[in-house]
Amino acid sequence: MKKVLFSLVAFSFLLTLAADIKLPAPQKTGGKSLMESLNARKTIRKYQAKELSMQEISNLLWAACGVNRPDGKRTSPTAVNAQEITLFVLLKKGSYRYDAAKNLLVEINKKDLRKLAAPRFEAPLTLIIASDTAKQSRMKDMAKKIHYSDVDSGYVSQNIYLYCASASLGTVAIGGVADNGDVIRKELGLAKSFYPVLGHAVGIPR
Repeated sequence: MKKVLFSLVAFSFLLTLAADIKLPAPQKTGGKSLMESLNARKTIRKYQAKELSMQEISNLLWAACGVNRPDGKRTSPTAVNAQEITLFVLLKKGSYRYDAAKNLLVEINKKDLRKLAAPRFEAPLTLIIASDTAKQSRMKDMAKKIHYSDVDSGYVSQNIYLYCASASLGTVAIGGVADNGDVIRKELGLAKSFYPVLGHAVGIPR
């Protein structure tokens, strides 16, 4: 009986761990060149229903704000290296936080919250770019924190656009996310220090 109980507990523990998604290593070569990507960069508002592969998601997130140096610095800059930007990944099967250091999707819940970031678009994946203002400890004024959060999120947004152009994917940035902060914090279980800045719908163009 004890062995059965132990096995059930162990199985339940493994199920809990399995909720997170270990992403494949990002592919850092290939795709269109920078100049070709700039030429191809545009806003796409209609998408196929086909889901992105885990490889495409890994590449997308790494390009947006992944770790690209041994010291933990990112593909997108932040003022005074505060690294206050966090990406939240909303899929049909659930909501996740991108752990850039571990290249991991950390499950938040099993809700389909894609419309939370992109209410007007049918996309297989949506992103929320949010700033944890608590990490901007060298800035004392909240207005200054918000200003630099907006600027830093802009770098991430452009990285998303350029990766999508390079990989023949489509995306659109949604600024209205900033007006829906209370709902987003509640649904994703975020502290009040989190400031949602931008959303992005991502998918294969239709």
